[in-house]
Formats: sequence, C-alpha cells, structure tokens
Amino acid sequence: MDLPAYLTTRTTLIDRALDRFLPRASVKPKTIHKAMRYSLFAGGKRLRPVLTLAAAEACGGTVSAATPAACAVECIHTYSLIHDDLPCMDDDDLRRGRPTSHKVFGEGVAVLAGDALLTVAFAILAQAAPTPRYSTAALIGELASASGSQWLIGGQVADLEGEGQKLSGAALQYIHRCKTAALLTASIRLGAMSAHATPARLAALTAFGQALGLAFQVIDDILDVTQTTEKLGKTAGKDVAATKATYPAIFGLAHSRREAQRLTAAAHAALKPFGKNAATLRALADYLLARDY
Repeated sequence: MDLPAYLTTRTTLIDRALDRFLPRASVKPKTIHKAMRYSLFAGGKRLRPVLTLAAAEACGGTVSAATPAACAVECIHTYSLIHDDLPCMDDDDLRRGRPTSHKVFGEGVAVLAGDALLTVAFAILAQAAPTPRYSTAALIGELASASGSQWLIGGQVADLEGEGQKLSGAALQYIHRCKTAALLTASIRLGAMSAHATPARLAALTAFGQALGLAFQVIDDILDVTQTTEKLGKTAGKDVAATKATYPAIFGLAHSRREAQRLTAAAHAALKPFGKNAATLRALADYLLARDY
C-alpha cells in the first residue's frame, strides 16, 4: 500500500474534523481557545487517531463512524504533552519544533489549555454513534480508563518517582505500558469498537496495540539519545539529563533495537486473524519501527 499517501489523507481528515470540533480562536475567552489550538495544530504525527481509523477499517467499519474517537484520543494526547512539558514535570521548552505552551502563554494558561483539551475530548467522544455491541458510554469508559490514574496518569506518576532511581526492566516496562501503550491501545480499541468488532477481533487488536505501544516507546527512548533536537522537534537528551530510566540506559542500544524489533514482530503476529484487511496496520507498525523522529 501507499502509506505516505494514506497518512497524508488521514491526517488532513483528522485536522479538519478537529478544527470543526474545537471552538474557534475568536470565541471568548480567546486566550484559552488560542492556546488549545496552538498545541493541537502544532504539526504532530497524528499517530493515535490514524491508528483509530485504520483499526476501524480493518474491522469493516467506516472512517466517519470512527472520527469522533480519533479526534478525542488526539485531544487527550495533546493535553498530556502540554502538561508533561510544564516546569513542574519534564520542564521542556520545545515541542514539535515550536516553543511549548507554557513558554508562549504562561504556566497558568498552559495548565488550563491541557485541562480544556482533556474535557473537550469527552465532549467529542459523546457524539460517537453506538453500535449493537458498544454503547457510547462504553466508548467514553474506554478512554476514561486509559487516560486515568491507573494508566496514563499513573504512568506519569511512576515516571516522576523513578527519576534518579535505578529501576528494573520490569519497573520501566510498567511505566511505558501505562504512560504510552495504554492510550495507543485504547486508540486502536476505540476504532474497532466503532466498527462493531467481535470480541475476538477486539482482543487481537488489543494485543497488537500493547505490543506496538511498547515498541513505540522503546524507539522513542533510542531516538532521544541518537537524534538531534532539530530532527526530533523536541529537546534531545532530556531523559539522560533528568536521569530517567530508559531502555538504552538499562539495556544498551543494541538490545533496545532488538527489543523494538521483537515487539513489532509480536504486533504483526497479533494481526494474523485479519489477513489482508490489516495491511494498513502492518504498514504502520513497520513505519514506526523505522522512524527517525
């Protein structure tokens, strides 16, 4: 398949939908809506919403039915980045090649912009149509669980508490499973749910998402120590400077690369029940393994 063309068309579709769902920058109070849009439209890869749409298609669903879920997960992801970059968290001045939200709007507005994106995510998802198997409430519960205290937020807490500590591989994997893989997996599950996926298909895509999410974070850790700030669009070497536990720090680069390949292979194996219908998901898994930013 032509993955670059697919990514271009789907990213455009998602951006247009997000533009419709969010209040205009001219709506009062203007500052908060400008701040929300500043971070949301800063040029991210749109990986999670693209995976939502691709999972829906793999299950025979439609892009239109999956679009609210796709937009909701991108709002959650962007809110988490705004908060991660705050001085009280990772204290970063650069994101997606631009000054971070708190550098442009101040810390107070940045916190509120993250809060607003978190809440608008559920307002968007509430507009998703139910299927006979999955109610709109089930979709909302799925996203709430993945982004809550036991997964996304819990992972961030464990990450903060692990700074400067000598963590085990199991402890590091727990952080990555919560902080990164949980939302990525939920993005895929929501796409499948929007398509009325059978329990067996949903389970297979869950396994795919969990393996892919861990592989994604391993690659992220590798890129943090092998790429430049200009290439990444965010400050390189931050994990080392903050004495964070990462795969390269614990296992070395060579082992980390092998682990990313192993996890990607596991993601591919989970897609076997879908046959050719999962061609896009397979291509996305390979694309993420080979990425350099």
